[in-house]
Amino acid sequence: MLDERPTAAELVAAVAEFLEKKATPQLDAATAFHAKVAVNVLRIVERELAQGAGVDAAERTRLGALLGHDGELAALNAELCEQIARGDIATDNAALRAHLLQSALARMAVDSPKYPSLKNAPSP
Repeated sequence: MLDERPTAAELVAAVAEFLEKKATPQLDAATAFHAKVAVNVLRIVERELAQGAGVDAAERTRLGALLGHDGELAALNAELCEQIARGDIATDNAALRAHLLQSALARMAVDSPKYPSLKNAPSP
């Protein structure tokens, strides 16, 4: 992709900023609520665009270590689920638990970075 400005994340951020600062204060209460929901969705998309590739790469690396081979993220996750279901990887496996914790924390950081428990979560 060309190195152009504004980026997709910057465009999404600009729309969210407009809705939040300019449009929402002028709306009736019900519509303002829906605008606030829309702003939250746009902020998630913004973080996904900014962080998503790194989150996916880290997850693929962890899954590769757990499963012993590389692959596409969805296929690796499906294989992990199958191995857990068959009992090939025990749920008390320390590497599995670390992977699941890191995956959950990474998803929370994108979806809801102000979630109160996130700042107190154990380091992966």
